[in-house]
Amino acid sequence: MNFLKLFLVALAPVMNTLIIAVIGAILALDNIGILRKSTKKHLNIMVYFVFTPALLYSCLAKIITWRSLVMLWFLPLNILLRYIIGIALAWILAKITRAPRHLHGLVMASCAAGNLGSLPLVIVPAICKGRSHPFGYVDSCYHKGLAFTSLTMAVGHIYAWSLVYNILRIYTPKTNVVKFDESTKLEEINNLENFSKCSTRALAPIEEKSLSNDCIDQLKIECKVIDGQEKKVQVQEKSSIIKQLNILLCDKVNLKALFAPALWGAIFGVVIGIVPQFRKLLVGESAPLHVVQTSIVMLGDACIPAMILLVGANLLKGLKGLGKKIPLVVGIIVVMYIALPTIGIAIVKGAVHFSFISSDPLYQFVLLLHYAVPPAVSVSTMTQLLGVGQSECSLIMFATYSSAPILLTLWCTVFMWLVL
Repeated sequence: MNFLKLFLVALAPVMNTLIIAVIGAILALDNIGILRKSTKKHLNIMVYFVFTPALLYSCLAKIITWRSLVMLWFLPLNILLRYIIGIALAWILAKITRAPRHLHGLVMASCAAGNLGSLPLVIVPAICKGRSHPFGYVDSCYHKGLAFTSLTMAVGHIYAWSLVYNILRIYTPKTNVVKFDESTKLEEINNLENFSKCSTRALAPIEEKSLSNDCIDQLKIECKVIDGQEKKVQVQEKSSIIKQLNILLCDKVNLKALFAPALWGAIFGVVIGIVPQFRKLLVGESAPLHVVQTSIVMLGDACIPAMILLVGANLLKGLKGLGKKIPLVVGIIVVMYIALPTIGIAIVKGAVHFSFISSDPLYQFVLLLHYAVPPAVSVSTMTQLLGVGQSECSLIMFATYSSAPILLTLWCTVFMWLVL
């Protein structure tokens, strides 16, 4: 198959994504106002808590088996290498462009976390369904493509919220906000304030007679508390150390974000896929609980259109300040669409040469696609959660996604030409 035909095959799914994104941008215009700020917020919540876990569960439960997991062992490693290389290249880029320190995390996140969810799930099945695709029979290509892209989405989500989120958090400017436990710390502060007031009045000899009974009672209570504290210093020190360790661990690793709804959907999907008893119970037209599986599949089908609509709506923010930070934006585009795909070709071809992966052309194509996608939509969500670099993130998203129809299509064409 010549290069032009491969280009047309790769262009169709990218144009599908672009058209839906443009519709999302139109719906977010002030004159139309359908995707307003509140609407985007609620739709984002639906995608995060409902659509994404349903999509991951339905795809993995139907396609993933124990045998396929063993065969696809290189896929999680390939994504991890993509993240590590992206972080290293982004650090060099931030030093060259002299980006402000609070944007270093955003640059690393944009280059490391690629859109391994919605784009591969759109591109690969669309290529398999297209005419004159080079990956064999339509049904076989479609089901294998769903398996590869579903596992890609699950692994990419885990890496994004465990690695990239904490990188963003580390580079977020620190604020002088002291966190207290509402049930204990505030009471201790109030008690200390009352004690200081009462003790100050007690030290004044002129006002000794004017001390109220309430203040005297409060002094007695505080003195008892102090005596009890002196007797239990070691216990309090041990408990304070445990509390500090818990706070340190919670600050360093965002376990709540790591165990997000999408991850639980992926876990349940893998468990049901690899356990034959669960698979027979839920998956298949003859399964007793097939209606439950069908309902989850219907919810998951809404994930990709909703995510792309949100991408298009958020890209409008990138139009503002497009002329600013040009060196940084151009550098990110070079990293995303030139450096990473080139390195990815060397890694995947090296793995094929040393027989680390099979010679399946579709599998190799998906592995190569990991290195050529624009930044993940979750990076925008992370900046909103942390309250840093939101306008710069919109600018980066606008520039990289605007370049995707041409550059991503070219790389998809090159990848198909290389694996055939």
